[in-house]
Amino acid sequence: MTLDAGSENPMITREFVESMAVYNEWMNAKLYATAGGLSVDELALERNAFFGSIIGTLNHIVVGDTIWLKRFATHPARHPSLDPIRELPSPAALNQCLFSKLGELLARRKMLDAAIRKWAAELSEADLRHVLSYKNMKGLGARKPFAGLLVTFFNHQTHHRGQATTLLSQAGVDVGVTDFVALLPDVGRA
Repeated sequence: MTLDAGSENPMITREFVESMAVYNEWMNAKLYATAGGLSVDELALERNAFFGSIIGTLNHIVVGDTIWLKRFATHPARHPSLDPIRELPSPAALNQCLFSKLGELLARRKMLDAAIRKWAAELSEADLRHVLSYKNMKGLGARKPFAGLLVTFFNHQTHHRGQATTLLSQAGVDVGVTDFVALLPDVGRA
């Protein structure tokens, strides 16, 4: 199956983006609180994961978010909440270790999460219908529906947070509930 490139991508709304931004921030807070209970050595221990260690995986999520947010910052709407992202250096590689200390990585994570929340609130339905031109890490150009790229962005976070929760579990610590459903309000009993 492929999506029709000419269609407006109805799979997400502004409300969806805002809810994913809330989920992102909530899960990152849980991950970092749990990881904070481990030693520097435990965080850096090679665990044969895609990005090696817990700290490597958490760095990758920050790298990925930075790359995508810098692309999103080129949207013609020039969302002001992405101004701090525009000032960040571009990561050089997907496995780049931006910060070896959890506290420094957490500070960047919180800055990104705050920007994501503000940016999600700034988006309009018209913004979601835009086609974004960007270059990937190899310099190859692409033009993709912005709404689909937002799904990619949030899916990438969720995918690697799942890996991080597995690594934390293997290290003997439990992140607790991670499902989006935990954030949904109860609207009554059947």
